[in-house]
Amino acid sequence: MSGAVAEALEVVDLATTPLRELNRRLHAEAPASRWRVVHPGGAHAVAVGIDAEIEVDVEGHVGYYCAGMNQRATVRVHGNAGVGLAENIMSGTVVVDGYAGHDVVAGDVGHMSAFMAQKGALVVCGDAGEALGDSLYEARLYVRGSVASLGSDCIEKELRDEHVAELRALLGRAGLEDPDPAAFRRYGSARTLYSFEVDDA
Repeated sequence: MSGAVAEALEVVDLATTPLRELNRRLHAEAPASRWRVVHPGGAHAVAVGIDAEIEVDVEGHVGYYCAGMNQRATVRVHGNAGVGLAENIMSGTVVVDGYAGHDVVAGDVGHMSAFMAQKGALVVCGDAGEALGDSLYEARLYVRGSVASLGSDCIEKELRDEHVAELRALLGRAGLEDPDPAAFRRYGSARTLYSFEVDDA
């Protein structure tokens, strides 16, 4: 178990707590600063729509649309994630590191992950499905494994020293010491779909 998970303050067991209740508590006016979600069982829409500077560790696999519309929060999935992970995130960080119970899994994400992601970062320690980053804006995507295909306007970009430093910090906060940040590839927007000049924004 990572240090980030072990230090969680609020524990929610999705085997006994309805998902709607988890998301309601995460959307509260002053949610706890650290959360641990256990037994997600592939549930869809886990930790969506958060708008708070909190940390959420999900211990296991999730289904569709996990961490969608995220603002400011750090959401870590210790397992695999399905379709539409981190869809339309506005800020914050989403990390899929592949730890799931006592099994070591790759930390893969499904197709259309980071669709229309505005800002923030997505870190994938495994593989990414098709159409990664479709219609992406200024979010930063880092993938350690293979990418089935890139979505519209998403391109591979140079992994510079500042990106390696950012990755090292993000992985460290997730309690991950093994992945070499230099082994990841970086993806971002080609900016050909913008309806405005980004330098004027």
